Amino acid sequence: MSGVGAIGLDEWRARARELAFRGQPIRYWTAGEGEPLLLIHGFPTASWDWHKLWQPLAARYRLIACDMLGFGFSAKPRGHAYSLIEQADLQQALLGELGIGGPIHVLAHDYGDSVAQELLARHCEGRIELASCVFLNGGLFPETHRPVRLQKLLLGPLGFLIGRLFSRRSLGRSFGRVFGARTQPSEAELDAYWQLIAHNNGVAVMHRLIRYMPERIEQRERWVSALQRCSVPLRVIDGAADPVSGAHMVARYRELVPSPDTVLLEGIGHYPQAEAPEQVLEHYLAFRQRLTTAECSR
Repeated sequence: MSGVGAIGLDEWRARARELAFRGQPIRYWTAGEGEPLLLIHGFPTASWDWHKLWQPLAARYRLIACDMLGFGFSAKPRGHAYSLIEQADLQQALLGELGIGGPIHVLAHDYGDSVAQELLARHCEGRIELASCVFLNGGLFPETHRPVRLQKLLLGPLGFLIGRLFSRRSLGRSFGRVFGARTQPSEAELDAYWQLIAHNNGVAVMHRLIRYMPERIEQRERWVSALQRCSVPLRVIDGAADPVSGAHMVARYRELVPSPDTVLLEGIGHYPQAEAPEQVLEHYLAFRQRLTTAECSR
């Protein structure tokens, strides 16, 4: 897979800064100047997911990203009741730490889409100010989410054991099913993804992190309502070949969201920012240019 200025994992880790969130160390990254853009990663990886887009986006915007609680190089406390609501609290705490009050642009993926939906709902409630939100492949609607076998097993009664048995080989099989046929991750990329998951024995909390799936169901009406009624400009950029949240999810989005702005990337799977970074960058910048043009015409 090609990149548009990819950053190696070792270099990425060396650039990290640290924030204390409710007594837990959280690693985060910033770069660039201009309008703030908050990037929110997915499950089960971390904010290194954005490494192929980081430098070109940082040339235009002030980027903010963290490894959420339980992910990547951040703390992974055992026995913790992980929740998407808390992860949204973390995003707001990070923005507060950096003195950013808004308006905030958001670019999210997968698990991060749900965190972004919570932030969008909070925007509707006057608790944060968002300027725009772009979603990559994710479970925006529980009824269209098609979890892979690993996710189903983690959610079951033996989830704690499944997590502990999860390995680099398991990761390769799982990612092989959700990436596009012609955009498979390299062995080096899989090694890096595995390092992020395994750091601080992350496999021991995977069965707790997976509770986001029922939480999506619990919050569905509030989150979908936010998509439908908030005035925040939205776009979906989606890998169409993704079996989890691909073209079928976009079809549902078009049914439910007024004036839907969607882009389907043919042949691309669940990780478009890794599989087709140039296309994601092109469509994201076009979205932002349209917002700028609209603002200037007022």
